Amino acid sequence: MNTQTLQKPKRSFFGKIIKWTFIGFNILMLIWLVGGVGSASREIVKAGNDAEQAGAAIGTGIGAIVIIFIWVAGATILGILTLLTRPKK
Repeated sequence: MNTQTLQKPKRSFFGKIIKWTFIGFNILMLIWLVGGVGSASREIVKAGNDAEQAGAAIGTGIGAIVIIFIWVAGATILGILTLLTRPKK
């Protein structure tokens, strides 16, 4: 009977750093988006008149779009690096 042990391939140290950077980046961006939109929505409620509310709403939308753009760009780059550093079979 042939008894061979199967070893699961493991990431290199650099691969682990990239993987955890990818995970941390996504968590950070989620916190940033939720916190930013939540904070901005409080400012919209505090606005004195309709013009201030409209300006705050437009600013919130632009800010959210910028955060989402940074999130997508960073997640794409780090995701590709994560795939490239995955363990080989």
